[in-house]
Formats: sequence, structure tokens, C-alpha cells
Amino acid sequence: MSMSMCFSSNLLTLHSPKHQGLSISFSSESSQFIKLFQVRSTPYALPSSSFPRRLYEPLNFSRENKLKLFASFTPSEAVETATSTFRNKTPKDINVLIVGSTGYIGKFVVKELISRGFNVIAIAREKSGIRGKNDKEETLNQLKGANVCFSDVTNLGSLEKSLSDLGVSIDVVVSCLASRSGGIKDSWKIDYEATKNSLLAGRKFGASHFVLLSAICVQKPLLEFQRAKLKFEAELMKEGEGNDGFTYSIVRPTAFFKSLGGQVELVKDGKPYVMFGDGKLCACKPISEPDLASFIVDCVLSEDKINKVLPIGGPGKALTPLEQGEMLFELLGKEPKFLKVPIGIMDFAIGVLDFLVKIFPSMEDAAEFGKIGRYYAAESMLVLDPETGEYSAEKTPGYGKDTLEEFFERVLREGMAGQELGEQTIF
Repeated sequence: MSMSMCFSSNLLTLHSPKHQGLSISFSSESSQFIKLFQVRSTPYALPSSSFPRRLYEPLNFSRENKLKLFASFTPSEAVETATSTFRNKTPKDINVLIVGSTGYIGKFVVKELISRGFNVIAIAREKSGIRGKNDKEETLNQLKGANVCFSDVTNLGSLEKSLSDLGVSIDVVVSCLASRSGGIKDSWKIDYEATKNSLLAGRKFGASHFVLLSAICVQKPLLEFQRAKLKFEAELMKEGEGNDGFTYSIVRPTAFFKSLGGQVELVKDGKPYVMFGDGKLCACKPISEPDLASFIVDCVLSEDKINKVLPIGGPGKALTPLEQGEMLFELLGKEPKFLKVPIGIMDFAIGVLDFLVKIFPSMEDAAEFGKIGRYYAAESMLVLDPETGEYSAEKTPGYGKDTLEEFFERVLREGMAGQELGEQTIF
């Protein structure tokens, strides 16, 4: 039997909106019969095959008030359902379920949701972080202000049990799940299966909106994690084609600041800045983690982001690796020193790995990691113009205020400690 535990790190129990709910029904014989109900404050959970419900009891209205209520409706008017009304609530009455809450971007999203007053339900593993280095106490501390549920997103039954135990409905799901390694099996397990589990579980408990953190590189899918992400994106879009008011927002960010900071300390120590080719093979409009989190949280309530794929970058111009290196040397006051690696070397290495995989299948992830490195060395993290087939900095929206130069300055002062992206690195 799977176990799940839920905690509120601010010592408050999770609660549903305190306002009264009204349910109006019309008799099949006559539209002049109205019955009103008031929700009791204490919810109870039904079996996992049902949505969490609440006990109801009739309200006593005078004949005059009943007539006034009836006058505001006609038989032809559709009654707005609960799934389409969460945007009319205040943030404190909106339950947002976030999966991937302890991940690199997820932690920033949790913080942003809490700062805006949402009621946050954060799903976390009992051992979270890279290689499970964080215990429950550390996780609760990282997600302070959220209602933390220790569960397993890779197990649909476990996740549904956790949500059932809460006894409340879910309004919005935010997924920041991503494979840490980019390995083949891990990509499908996390980027597709676990993310789909969060959709199924969220829908079962009432979610009517889903915000997905994807990646801009899925535009040109050559890697397994990109294919896994695209498969889920397609299923999410299909879910949004229904007639029950369900909506989605797919966020595809460009490069993160920290993914570009791996060489800062090396250059500071006198090493050359490594780049492939002439350093102009690719470009990006990097975005900071707080700015990206802010954009993701904007998608919770912004109606102009409904049922859209949303590529997003940071402020300013697109930067090539050459320009990033020049910026770094200028901040250090040093003469630029570059090590230019022919891209063909990576192609040769990948060819060797692909050959070895045929003999040693267990090396398939090593070959995939090589392809990931090759991809990011040559492909821009910008919007791919479908008309020209070229990457376009002009068509890549910018957002936020944080700049890469400010990030480099901070890393030069404080280092990269605590800024791990995952279990694999390119350099």
C-alpha cells in the first residue's frame, strides 16, 4: 500500500475557499423550481473514483426572495460551471497544485505563487533534490509557506491517494517536471509519464487549467527528452479541445542563466572560454529564474495566455557564446582568451558512441548525452521561424528585467554553489 503525507509548512491546514457556494437546478417539468444550497465548512473525501465533495443543506428563503432569484435566470441561460469560474476568485481561494516543486525552476515558482497569495499544494519526494540529497525537513524549509505533500508523481495511484487525502478540489495544476539527466528512459518516465500523471490526477480532482513548463528546443526535436515533451504537449492540447472549459498554457523558455554560468569560475581562474566553431553557431535570449517563475505564474490567471504555446526569453538582445565570453572577460578586466573546438569533434565522438551502443546497449544514455551536448553547441534557443526555417531573435518575446551581465557579476562575487542544474553537464 502506498503512503503519502501532507504538511503545511506555515502550520495552517489546507482549506477550501470560505465563500458560500450556490447550486441552482431546474425541474425537468418546470423551470420555475429553484433550490438553493449552502456549503458546510467541513469537506469529506469520497472514494478515489469520485471528486471530493461537500455536504449540502437547503437554505430557507422567503417567497419574495425566491421570486427575485428566479427573475435573474431564464431557461435558455447556461449556468456557469465551477470549472470555468476559478479566474473570478481571489488568489487566496484558488488551490494551485505544483509538481516538480523542488526542481530548479519549481522552487522559484512556488515562491512566486506564495508571494501572490495563492493557496499552494506542492508535491515533493521524501528524498528530493539532486540524487535525493534533501530530507523532508529540508524540503519543508525550502517550500515554506506551501502545503507540502510527500508523494510520487511517477505513480498515478500514489498521487491520486495524496490528493484524495487532502479532501479539497484543485483549480490549477502547474508542472515544472523535467528529467534531470536527459537520459532516454528518464525522459519518458518524467517528461511524459509523470507529467501526464499530474494532468490525470489534477483533472480527477477538479483542475480546469494546466500550466506546463516545456522548452523552446522542442521546436526542432532531435533528442529523446524533446520527443517526450512534445508527446505530452500534444495530449494536453487535445484535452483543451473538449467542451468542459478546460484550458492550458504551454511555456517554452529559452536558456536559463545558470545553464550559461558553468565556465565563469574557470575563466576567473585563468582558463580559456570554450566554445564550438567560431562561437557564432547558436544564440539565445537567456532568462533568469525569478523572471521565468513570474511569467509562469502570470499564466495561472491571464486570459490572454489561455490555450497558447508561449515561447519566452529574457530582456535585451540575443547573445552568441562569443558575445557571452567577451562579456565575461570584460567584467574580469582580462584580455579575451578562447578555446575554439571544431564541432566535427563532437560528431566523431557521437558516431563512436552510437557504434558502441550496438555492442553495449547499456551505453545508450552516454550516446544521448553526447547528442544533447552537440545540440546545445549548434542550435539556437530562439523561436524557429517556420517560413524561413531560421532562428529569429526578433520573434522571440522578451520578459523580465534581470540581465545575464548582472548574473555573471554575482557569480564572480559569490560563485556557483547551490546552482546545480542536474546530473549532467556539457563542459
